[in-house]
Amino acid sequence: MPYESTDDLPDSVGHHLPPLAQVIYLAAFANAWHEHAGEPDIEATVHRIAWAAVKRRYVKDGETWVPIRQ
Repeated sequence: MPYESTDDLPDSVGHHLPPLAQVIYLAAFANAWHEHAGEPDIEATVHRIAWAAVKRRYVKDGETWVPIRQ
């Protein structure tokens, strides 16, 4: 199910990503949830899509996610 807010994100997301990255994850997850409704293993699929969206704007530096410098 889509999350209502960033406060509802799983700990693996909420405790590791900075606030803007959490918003990106939340938006991508919600959009993917609606796009892939009815597909088998939807939750795993939309989590992968949401992480991919974050990784387009952020990179992990050690244990910290930081914005990609352009």
